[in-house]
Amino acid sequence: MSFRKKFIGTRAFYASVLALLVPMIVQQGITQFVNLLDNVMVGRLGTTPMSGVAIVNQIVFIFNLTIFGGLSGASIFGAQFFGKGDQEGVRDTLRFRLVFSVAVTALGILVFLLFGRELFSLYLNEEASSPEEIAATLGYAEEYIAIMLFGLLPFAINQCFSSTLRDVGETFSPMVASVIAICVNLTGNYLLIYGSFGFPRMGVAGAALATVIARYAEMGYLLLRTYVHRRQFPFLRGLFRDFRVPLSLVKRIAVTGTPLLLNETFWSIGTAMVNMCYSSRGLEAVAATNINSTVWNLFAIVMSAMGNAIGILSGQLLGAGDIQGAKDTVRKLLFFSVTVNALIGLLIVGVSPFIPYIYNTEAAVRQTATHLLMISGAFLPLSAYTQGTYFTIRSGGMTFITFLFDCVYTWVVCLPIAFCLCTFTGLPVVWVFFCVSAADIIKAVIGAVMLHSGIWARNVVGEGEKDKKTQEAAV
Repeated sequence: MSFRKKFIGTRAFYASVLALLVPMIVQQGITQFVNLLDNVMVGRLGTTPMSGVAIVNQIVFIFNLTIFGGLSGASIFGAQFFGKGDQEGVRDTLRFRLVFSVAVTALGILVFLLFGRELFSLYLNEEASSPEEIAATLGYAEEYIAIMLFGLLPFAINQCFSSTLRDVGETFSPMVASVIAICVNLTGNYLLIYGSFGFPRMGVAGAALATVIARYAEMGYLLLRTYVHRRQFPFLRGLFRDFRVPLSLVKRIAVTGTPLLLNETFWSIGTAMVNMCYSSRGLEAVAATNINSTVWNLFAIVMSAMGNAIGILSGQLLGAGDIQGAKDTVRKLLFFSVTVNALIGLLIVGVSPFIPYIYNTEAAVRQTATHLLMISGAFLPLSAYTQGTYFTIRSGGMTFITFLFDCVYTWVVCLPIAFCLCTFTGLPVVWVFFCVSAADIIKAVIGAVMLHSGIWARNVVGEGEKDKKTQEAAV
């Protein structure tokens, strides 16, 4: 097979991919752009307010990823049920998502209320920062989370409906919902952070309130949009009559999804602990890594959308029984993703010296943030490949393997590197960050071997039907 046929698709292939991809890129792009503006607006208040908000967002990130991980198992079945034409199966996966999300949200709120201050304190180093800086940063963090707690439930419900709609190929509605939320959030930030047009000047509390209002606006649109167009989505019929999900499906989602839940939860905790290691270098490192992560998230939207696209398209093909088609699609999409993200990485490197100047912070923070952005841009193609590999393996239900590939790798490779370098050496945070990023080379090699083996290409819906028929025959 020639290189072109093996790695490059036809115009029709890319047209179908872009039809799925563009709405997700627009949605995530606008979201991350507003997150950047939100971050900059808070950053204009000073280094300690920005650091306080950044610390809270590190912990909220764990909650967000726990929701995402719990829904990921259901999404594997949702995409394959849709590929098979089973609307009842899609409906049951949505019910599962809703029940799970409400339970996790209640637990998350409880944890923040009982242990929030202790968790935030883990990011503050008494040797690297003054007592006044630590007290001020903790105060801003507690002020911010007190309001953000009210936005956890709408966030979870939004994820349930958005992920289900994406499973069935509907990416336009989640995109519009995000645009609405973004407009509300941006307007709220302008009015409430600085007290514009007679509104109270609330600072970081205003940023939190604007985010919460935006999440309720997003939820309202998604629920109204899907209800008005319920004929377009047959799986919505009878959705709220009860929340019973077939026990057999719950068991299958649990078996397949538990590794994903554990993966996202413990991966996010591992990532938060890596950032905790960086924070041992002081508030300068906290602020610089916050700038880097916020800007990187904006530039990484294509990588993120491509990962989702790979999971959805390969999942639908696997559910339809087209194993070879799934393998061919993954190969072409991975090549496309790495190529595009190599160009985006070069762009990040090129603009990295200028971006930190939009923040009201010290020169040392700007310099550190510039170097971190250069490293992030250089490693973006590698990140695109490893993320695409993760979604590929996940699409075939190999969730325990993804747990080893993603979470375990972070804990046994990345975290020890960060901890040892920050604890036992005097290396600046920039060099520690470089070593942690370079460790993904090993991960990429492992992923390439797994993709080449083809063990990920499985029809989990078909396997479930086969097991069911076998049991019925036995009876």
